[in-house]
Amino acid sequence: MTHHEIVNAVRRSQEAFRSWREVSVPERSSFIRKLANQLRSEKQLYAETMTLEMGKTIRESRAEVEKCAWLCEYYAEHAPAMLKPEMVKTEALKSYITFEPLGIVLAIMPWNFPFWQAFRFGVPAIAAGNVVLLKHASNVPMSALAIEDAFIKAGFPGYILKTLLIDTQDTLRLIDEDQVDAVSLTGSNKAGEEVGAHAGGKIKKVVLELGGSDPYIVLDDANIEIAGKMAANARMVNTGQSCIAAKRFIVHEAVADKFIEMFTTRLKELKIGDPLDEPTDVGPVAKPEIMKDLNSQLADAKRKGAKIVQIPFSSKHGFFFSPCAVLNPTKRMKVLTEEVFGPIAPIIRVKNDEEAIAVANDSEFGLGASIWSQNHERAEKIASRLEAGIVAINDMVKSDPRLPFGGVKKSGFGRELSQYGLKEFVSIKSIIVKE
Repeated sequence: MTHHEIVNAVRRSQEAFRSWREVSVPERSSFIRKLANQLRSEKQLYAETMTLEMGKTIRESRAEVEKCAWLCEYYAEHAPAMLKPEMVKTEALKSYITFEPLGIVLAIMPWNFPFWQAFRFGVPAIAAGNVVLLKHASNVPMSALAIEDAFIKAGFPGYILKTLLIDTQDTLRLIDEDQVDAVSLTGSNKAGEEVGAHAGGKIKKVVLELGGSDPYIVLDDANIEIAGKMAANARMVNTGQSCIAAKRFIVHEAVADKFIEMFTTRLKELKIGDPLDEPTDVGPVAKPEIMKDLNSQLADAKRKGAKIVQIPFSSKHGFFFSPCAVLNPTKRMKVLTEEVFGPIAPIIRVKNDEEAIAVANDSEFGLGASIWSQNHERAEKIASRLEAGIVAINDMVKSDPRLPFGGVKKSGFGRELSQYGLKEFVSIKSIIVKE
């Protein structure tokens, strides 16, 4: 987009905000409900767009569109109650709290979940009365335009969500030149540091959802067959290209051998291939630089003494990386010190719960964590000590519109989803009326 097109988009978005903020929350919710219907009506088209652009399997793409529709329905139903003024009893005649929109929110979104990432931020922000400028990842422009088109087809007024096809410098300029009122970024830590610095310099509200190195803890009383098979699914979701994918498998040594057997058995069952084929479980990674990073991380582990169990697969076409387990990794290996954005699974043996907690927390990241145990009380005690924004017990980590989502440490700050995500981009105003 040219400078003139960007300026025009900002101006039109400002005009749209002045009107949209005056629309009642129930009426906004009716638009959001229509958006859910629109997503379902063209689900296959949206799914194919995602798969063709970044390589996720067609089944995962369809599930992503369906999850976006569920999110829309959730906020269509609950946003009016979430945004209702809260009455507070004080000495005054009347005291209450209102939740008012901030204005234009710039959304800087990643490619790995092209629809979900944009929707999980955008829908609650729009329900609250904001408008959105969407700067999507450069390798998913058709997904970005399809999202904008879905809003239009659902009947939203123009420029409630507007896609900007712009580069990094134009994006930062929007923040620096006060053309937007707040920023939400899901992406790398490097991007988070840069965007956070620019937003902070202008005292703008910012939410950052960054990288993860999620621990998957298997205790000695876990159902190992289920935990092992689910571990493979948790690591290979979206070909391992997920912030909340399980990335470090921390297993009590008493059950480690059986866990590895179950894990590798499940890996061998997964079908690798063309992501447009219905039976495919694992597709290609999205970019050549990801292949380069994965090969570097795996070579580093081999060189430093790890044992590699890799599923045989080769293809002359596409960025296919064979899923593998890294056994006996050490702290100095890249598979543990870096975020691994692909189908590599390091498996760490620990002696007891205390060591499991220490290893899990020994990371600069703190997004999600998973614990497997048949003793819920034991698992919940461990969960309370893990440095993470979300902990799943006897399940893989996944986002849910009903629950807040976000991390601690270098995984970012702020929350998306639930009422907490809805209220990230509002002005919380106290109003006091005296006689």
